[in-house]
Amino acid sequence: MIAWSGRKKALMILAFIGPTLLGILLFNIYPITYNIFISFTNRNQYHPNPDCSDSLTSIIEPTCWPMFKESSGISTPYSYQDPTYKNYSDLLGKLLSSTGLLALVQVVICFIPLIVIAQVNKYYDRQLTRPVSGVVVWILGLLVTAIVFWLIGRPAMNTLQADSDFFIVVFRTILFVIITTPINYIFGLALALVLNTEYIKGRTFFRTVMIIPWAASTMFIIMSLVWQFFFRDVGVINQLLNIIGITGPAWLLDPTIAFGVVILVNLWFSFPFCFNIILGALQSIPADQYEAADMDGATYWQQLMNITLPLIRPAVVPAIVLSAIGAGGFQMFGTVWAITAGGPSRGAGVPGSTELVMIYAYKQVFQNNAYALAGAFAVIIFIFLFIMTLYSLRITRMTKGAYE
Repeated sequence: MIAWSGRKKALMILAFIGPTLLGILLFNIYPITYNIFISFTNRNQYHPNPDCSDSLTSIIEPTCWPMFKESSGISTPYSYQDPTYKNYSDLLGKLLSSTGLLALVQVVICFIPLIVIAQVNKYYDRQLTRPVSGVVVWILGLLVTAIVFWLIGRPAMNTLQADSDFFIVVFRTILFVIITTPINYIFGLALALVLNTEYIKGRTFFRTVMIIPWAASTMFIIMSLVWQFFFRDVGVINQLLNIIGITGPAWLLDPTIAFGVVILVNLWFSFPFCFNIILGALQSIPADQYEAADMDGATYWQQLMNITLPLIRPAVVPAIVLSAIGAGGFQMFGTVWAITAGGPSRGAGVPGSTELVMIYAYKQVFQNNAYALAGAFAVIIFIFLFIMTLYSLRITRMTKGAYE
């Protein structure tokens, strides 16, 4: 009787979690496995169909399954690459050459000052008094990093960009994330601090207005096309500039300006997320913290640096990391595609000026029909994002005890 009761309980649990596990298997595990498999083959427009005589292919490839086998084509089937890792070597080969590795080392050296500054700040945080403000230390660190990058990193970057499309696309995406993430955070923090002040009238109305861009992101293609209309040569912005006698630039044809336009539109879509997270964190800070600080004579800046920012960190930092990984960062596609489609062009066979990783992968699949190469590219990006996700979980564990 007890054994049957235990079996019945297990079946009931399985009945509840079974559909979820099946969904994860079909829509997560299988696509990842299939993509990894494809990345080791030569599948492209000339070899689009599988070789169902291969045992592994017959298991993984759906068109080899009995219910779909009639849909399989008759052209030359794809096979494993020779060597098997050829797609990965095509993407990373030049980066792993002696010249590429030397250039990568030079780029890494440029960021050593930031690591040193972080350790110095940690050391000062453990002391009773700080001889130098943390903000000043970081400003000096960024200044030294900029100088080192100009002297060492810039030539190395030119070498890497000349040798590898992969590096161009990945570096541009990282640069996009590095620029947009702090801007979104600072903009969201500033608005949250203002609208969290009790002296502001109509706070509820303004908070609702702040959510509109975030809600509009569900229709991001339409809203992105609206932004594209603003920045066209004969768009709204240039028409307004013409009225006051200023000739507007070719916003979407200049590589640097087009990249800035994408950053601006991403800010409009993304800052409400940071705003809402920060506002919620601000409202959870006990008021007696500020009352005690006022009695001690602390200035607004001191309260911000020593009370507000440390206490909102547990909620904000994981959200920022996940935002950088998600649709506002490495998975950015729809907005860029609707506005520039990865352009303006930098020449035949060269990634466009706003071509981020998702745009590059899309073009490899749907324009170049290089399915296997795109698969290898996706695997590399997946590993990179997986590491970033683990890092975000580590940050979450580090900060979860802040309120305890």
